[in-house]
Amino acid sequence: MSLETVVDDIEDEARARAEEIREAGEERAAEIVAEAEEEADRIVEEREQQVERQIDQEREQTLSAAKLEAKQQRLEARRDVLADVRDRTEAAIADLEGEEREELTRSLLDAAAPEFDDDESVAVHGRADDEELLTEVLADYEGWSFAGERDCLGGVVVESETSRVRVNNTFDSVLEAVWEDNLKELSDRLFEDE
Repeated sequence: MSLETVVDDIEDEARARAEEIREAGEERAAEIVAEAEEEADRIVEEREQQVERQIDQEREQTLSAAKLEAKQQRLEARRDVLADVRDRTEAAIADLEGEEREELTRSLLDAAAPEFDDDESVAVHGRADDEELLTEVLADYEGWSFAGERDCLGGVVVESETSRVRVNNTFDSVLEAVWEDNLKELSDRLFEDE
């Protein structure tokens, strides 16, 4: 074999080996590209899922916040309506006159009477506008007298120094008790459609 043939054989072998290496390199490069594309697809899919979850979470939070705000506004509106009803009720009570006012005042005095002994000196306080009415009604109660003004819608505050007893039978206190006892029922009736 001649040197030229050996060189040609070595060159052919080198070319074949180079071709094998190039093909193997291309195969490996194709595998790497395929793996990278798979990884990229997986990452994109994960990110899309994360974004969807985040969107869903933000949507839920926004919806919850909106529901809470609506509920708070509804409750505030209810409180405003109840406050208006209370104000109107107080105004109607304050405007009571004549026999109706006298009858209610007498019943409040009668309700307070058992708390005091018959021989006690009893002081009765009431609304300034009711002084004449109270003075007239108290003539029927021995030892009881009008003792001054009380800031209230009407009714009486009755007290005795000797027994240190005080009975608050003002229209305000009666309204407060009735209001508290019936607030749920009143609210249910006012807002039954909600």
